[in-house]
Amino acid sequence: MDSLALATHNLTKRFDHFVAVDDVSFSIRRGEIFGLLGPNGAGKTTTIRMLLGLLAPTSGGGTVLGYDIVTQAEAIRARVGYVSQKFSLYPDLTVVENFDFYAGVYGVPRDQVSTRRATILPSVGLTGQENTRVASLAGGARQRLALACALAHEPEFLFLDEPTAGVDPISRRMLWDLIYERAARGVSILVTTHYMDEAENCHRLAFIHRGKIVAIGSPSELKTEAMPAQVIEIDCEPSDVALTALRAARLFDEVALYGTLIHALGADARAKISRAREILHAHNVAVNSIEVIVPSLEEVFIARLRRADTTDDR
Repeated sequence: MDSLALATHNLTKRFDHFVAVDDVSFSIRRGEIFGLLGPNGAGKTTTIRMLLGLLAPTSGGGTVLGYDIVTQAEAIRARVGYVSQKFSLYPDLTVVENFDFYAGVYGVPRDQVSTRRATILPSVGLTGQENTRVASLAGGARQRLALACALAHEPEFLFLDEPTAGVDPISRRMLWDLIYERAARGVSILVTTHYMDEAENCHRLAFIHRGKIVAIGSPSELKTEAMPAQVIEIDCEPSDVALTALRAARLFDEVALYGTLIHALGADARAKISRAREILHAHNVAVNSIEVIVPSLEEVFIARLRRADTTDDR
């Protein structure tokens, strides 16, 4: 069996003069949770729609589960599950009615639907809500039902487009537990998200910006190898005075508060620690500690996108 569940090569989509996806190449292994991160309009949903065969690429191509995304789209859709960014269930139908409808759409034999339902609905925490109309469900329960419907035909691959957007923390945790459980069974998963703590849960990530992949790797690899700047963490008092002083000095590319601490980013930031101490001392700021730290994934993400913007503007 091929170890790759998905592979794209130079995938591109143009709408008139606008390039939504620009020469994108990446692969996903079987059983891997792969995160696609990017700001709104970066090309995440367009990429997924091409991989599902819902949108024809302008150039380039790819395969999902060994099937070509252009010529074998029907075979792909029969073997994958998709939870879209926009809620797509029927609000006037009950939980059971929605599940049974999508099971039929996915081709689940009628004599197997009740068995699948009895297994999957409890696994997404919907026990006792089987006869509730979807319009009456909370947002988190709706997303869990959407995932249940996507699992009805036991797909080999899941496409999850911002599945936890606007969902409460408990439902977010439950959805991620389900994602882990499916990946452990060998199901491959492509997920888009705006939450950096969720991105940490992925085996590998790709940052996409203006339709281009600007970084790719595991969360730890991105923090250590893809970060174009160093991060200094400063524990000091009063932090508001320190923040204003360091920003005014323009010693670093970025200075921001992280809770009660200050993070300063910049090329060769370590060499600027002494000067930072001098600035803070001059403003009567007491420095408890100041040291170089491993950046957060959010800091890496922002730094990589800024670098991409700088490169594009040249």
